Order: sequence, then C-alpha cells, then structure tokens
Amino acid sequence: MTAAYTTDIVTDARTFATLAPQWGRLYERCGAATPFQNHAWLHSWWLSYGRPGRLRLVLVREGAELVAAAPLMLRRGPVPTLVPLGGVISDYGDVLIDDERAGRAAAALTEVLSAAARTALIDFREVRPGGAVERVYDHWTGPRRRVRDSLCLELPAAPMDELVSRLPSRGAQRVRAKLRRLRSLGVERHVVRPEEVNAALRRLLELHRLQWQGRKVTPEHLRTRFCEHLVRSVEPMVRSGDAVVTEFRLDDDVVAVDVTLLSRRLAGGYLYGAHPSLRERRADVAVILLDACAQHTGTGGMGALSLLRGNEPYKHHWRPRPVVNQRLLLARRRTAPLMSAVLWGTVARRRGKDLLRRLPQRAGGGGPAS
Repeated sequence: MTAAYTTDIVTDARTFATLAPQWGRLYERCGAATPFQNHAWLHSWWLSYGRPGRLRLVLVREGAELVAAAPLMLRRGPVPTLVPLGGVISDYGDVLIDDERAGRAAAALTEVLSAAARTALIDFREVRPGGAVERVYDHWTGPRRRVRDSLCLELPAAPMDELVSRLPSRGAQRVRAKLRRLRSLGVERHVVRPEEVNAALRRLLELHRLQWQGRKVTPEHLRTRFCEHLVRSVEPMVRSGDAVVTEFRLDDDVVAVDVTLLSRRLAGGYLYGAHPSLRERRADVAVILLDACAQHTGTGGMGALSLLRGNEPYKHHWRPRPVVNQRLLLARRRTAPLMSAVLWGTVARRRGKDLLRRLPQRAGGGGPAS
C-alpha cells in the first residue's frame, strides 16, 4: 500500500541542516539534479548569503522519506518573489523530484508551491533544459511563462583523447603538442584528499586573485563569505564523491588548483586559480583544466561535461554544443501583473544591453570605444 504524501514548508535554518541525509537520498534519485542542488552546496550558501526569515524549503514526503523538494527563499522588494537558493554563484537552479514517483510527487509539489506563493511570484532562474522543475511547470494551472536565460556550453562526457579527436586535424595537433609540453615541463596532477580541501581551496582563491590582478575580476570571488561558502560546501561534496579538487604542481610548488563539481549526468569545472608563471612557461591553462575535468567523466554514463555559463572565446576552441538555460515564471491569477512587470523589465534590460553593444560600432566605425 502506498503511503499518503504529506507536505511541509521549512523556514528554520537549523531544520535545514538536519535534512542532509534525506536530501542526499533524494538527490541520488533525481537524475536531472545538478551539483548546485546538493544539500552541502545549498545549506552552505544559505549560511553565507541567506537572510533571517526568508528561507522557504517546500517539501513533499511519502511516509518519512522526501520525494520532492524546492529550495527557495523569499525576495522582498517591488515584486515579492520566491527564488531558488544558490544565487548568482550557482550556474543552475532547480528542484528535486524522485524519478520513480515523478508524476504524483510533481503534482504534490506544484500544489504546495502554489499555496506557498500566495502574493508572490515564483521565478526559477537558470534551469537547465530537462530540469526537474519542468514537471512543475507542466502541472501549473495559473499564468506561466518560459523565457531564455544564460547560455552554457557543453561537451560530451568523454576522456581527453576523445575530446581532442573531435577537433579539426590542425586543432587536434595543437592540443596534443600542448599536452606534450605539459609533460615535458613536469606538471604533476594531485587529487586532493578530503582533509586537504580547506588548504587547497584557500590556495585556489589566492591563485585566482593573482591570475586576475590588474584585470576585471568577479568581485564576489575575493570576498570572505565566498571563501567560507566554498570551503564549507566542497569538503563534504568531496567526501561524498560529488566534487573533485585537483592541484597541479611544478617543481614541488602548487601552480594551479581546480574545483570540478559532479552529479549523475553532469560534470562542470566550477572555478580555478592558476599562477601567472604558467603562461610565462607556455603552459596552456585551459588544456590543463579540461584534461583534469575529463578524468572524471569517461565512465558511469555521465551525459555532459559542462563549461558552465559564459560564452568566452576560448571555450569555442573545443567545439562545444550551446545549451540555453531557461527562466520559468509561475504566478497565481492575483499575481499575474507581477509576472508582466518582470517580463517587461527583462525585455528592457536586454534591449539596453544590445544597444550598448552596438554603440562602439556606431561611434567608431567598428573600432574600440574611446
């Protein structure tokens, strides 16, 4: 006999912490989950970035076991909105739904989400195509909209040799030459043990600061709260096999550190730090990092090696597939005007960005802006 589903909305961070074992089992049963729905990542993010009174964990249980969870927080302001935990430092947002109970669990989660929204809009940003929250979108009976969000670039989950073989012959020759160069320099790879993660990540952030010195860097990566979040979340993820930290050593010195996050269907190189001396010695950092990341994707049926958000030119050297994240907006009939306001604001910002991109060309005939 199937147990009845029960629902709950958790608003207390201490209760959030105690959910780790149940959350972890649900995470393993949700094939669409990305590393950014891992309990260690989300709970740590809340400790660094959350605000008291804003937590909204929408839960569905069958008996004592979680079968669906939506990790949200309330954002106040002109448009009250429920948004996923993880913020801008997370590349994907989603819910968790047990694959074997997907229909009933998604319907129950949709019902309790509608009740939780009340006078707020629900705004799921950065949903990877095929995300679990698409089931909620399909069940939603109120106003809803799906719009484009950030671009991600993806490669097949394959060993480095296979990734190189996808390139045109001249490009493949260049990459093989760069790999030989790394071997001749004596760059050694060391997978960090859980007890070494704290020190390795602090080295990563220091190297990250050095590599961007004098250039435009993401300010958040240099802040104490980000460092605390990264150390606190990645160590348990390394212990559970959901993350790998790799150090690269040259002449006994650590010259680069990389964090790769893992889930059942996805691996993604999240952040790295590399000493400027690597470039001075003609060591290609992008090749070093991709080679390390590919070490963890060749087995186990993993679907994609994600280069995560961003359309940087160096990523295109590998002939990746463009994958556009989605933004799913859900409203009740009384909050439909809020959704219209958000959509108009999104359109206005996009048009503004397009205009700014065109201005240098108009002002200088295609040259750089003054």
